Amino acid sequence: MLGVGLQCADCPRSEVRPIQRCQLDLERDDQQTEFIVSEASGGIVTDHLLDQRLILRQPARGHKAGTDALLLAAAAPRGAKHVLDVGAGVGTIGLVLAKLDPIPQITLIERDQDLALLAAENIKLNQSEDRVTIHAADFLEPNMRRQAGLSQNQFDLILCNPPFYDQASHRSSPDRKRAAAHMMQQDDQGSLIAPWLRAFASVLTPSGSFVMIHRPEVLGDLITQCEGRFGALTLRPIHPRADQATNRILIHATKGSKAPLRLLPGIHLHDTEGAFTPLAQAIHKGHASLDW
Repeated sequence: MLGVGLQCADCPRSEVRPIQRCQLDLERDDQQTEFIVSEASGGIVTDHLLDQRLILRQPARGHKAGTDALLLAAAAPRGAKHVLDVGAGVGTIGLVLAKLDPIPQITLIERDQDLALLAAENIKLNQSEDRVTIHAADFLEPNMRRQAGLSQNQFDLILCNPPFYDQASHRSSPDRKRAAAHMMQQDDQGSLIAPWLRAFASVLTPSGSFVMIHRPEVLGDLITQCEGRFGALTLRPIHPRADQATNRILIHATKGSKAPLRLLPGIHLHDTEGAFTPLAQAIHKGHASLDW
């Protein structure tokens, strides 16, 4: 486990200074809005989310926190006692949830040491040391999970924003960290989803659940891989606009459940002028949740 307040040697912490510019790097979408306020300093930006209630330091280049993370936090069922944020990066999803839900103890796990160090710093900046912890480990490796202290039947809820793309069929970003956030390799059965579900099942309580955000192309693999592991599979499509096809799916499933699949009404994020809808605005400000 990393102690909070640890710093990357190449990225010394600076004071949080007055807000100077507004920008949102929507994960993988290249859109902008006013809901994340950033100030750059030495290769690291200090962002303010949730109407400036959350301070988040993250790399200025590469994969950054954005709408996907905020949607996932908004979709987290409230009231879980022990929550695991898998592939936590700089801690965005877990720290947002800590602001929105006063109940859970939240564990972050991130394989990238530099990002884990920033997550530790963000925990301290947001005075969340009593509720949020960070482990630098590869969640998909059983030995590393055990070494990090993750055990069977430990978590009520898992949140995950995994890499979306198969590295065998998509071109990787030249930025190493961005590529790692977006790409992964299929398992020996040709599945991108199965490694995550096996790992989820190993640490969830018997009736625990996961919430994941992914692309719609993965649904066939997801449904197949849930068989025998997870039921009550519930899908909520996310549309950029009301007249555009789904480009994200929020996914909720419960370990061991036999309940059938449910498809919920979709939501769209932008109106015809390209501005955020009232619901999307409320999600970015931390004023709305998405029920299952």
